[in-house]
Amino acid sequence: MKLWSDSWVNGERIPVRYAAGRLDTPEGVTFADNLSPHLAWSDLPVGTRSLALICHDFDVPSRGDDVNQAGREIPADLPRVDFFHWLLVDLPASVSSLPAGTFSEGFTARGKPGPAVAAPGFTMARQGINDYTGWFAGDPAMAGDYYGYDGPFPPWNDSLIHHYVFTLYALDVARTPIEGRFAGAALRQAIYPHVLGAATHSGTYTLNRRLL
Repeated sequence: MKLWSDSWVNGERIPVRYAAGRLDTPEGVTFADNLSPHLAWSDLPVGTRSLALICHDFDVPSRGDDVNQAGREIPADLPRVDFFHWLLVDLPASVSSLPAGTFSEGFTARGKPGPAVAAPGFTMARQGINDYTGWFAGDPAMAGDYYGYDGPFPPWNDSLIHHYVFTLYALDVARTPIEGRFAGAALRQAIYPHVLGAATHSGTYTLNRRLL
């Protein structure tokens, strides 16, 4: 399997237009264009009946004590955890690409709807909730279920540059055996017995001015 993108070169910095957050004033950050990126693939394994896509950041701080705190920086040796940015399932094996902006244009307070997909040509697919659902859970103005793609918005004071991995899975089932409102860990468990092959495309992103 091969996976690539016209949106950025594998392993390089993700352009701001595909991020959820960007630098604003000299002291602040704000929401960015949050476009879902272009992705394309080829050489699917024999027997592939559907595709699943997971995007996650494995550099998220395991504790929030120092997150976005002025005069402090999140230490690089702090243990890190996964943060899921996109869960997409039930893409037919006949599909070979996702055009940029198809699944997200702009950041939606309280989250985009789901799990059904409204994008023309992709209404057979479903999307899970990303981890902004938990991040904004305590904010009355932002709380909600964040379905679909929402891009990078790492802490602006993190001493690590974050890595974002898009993994495409070829599955031996036409419909992923998961229902309703699903999150990243549950999806990984559901697809594990059905994976015929996988491919990745990754990028980096930071809002720490010291690292730019």
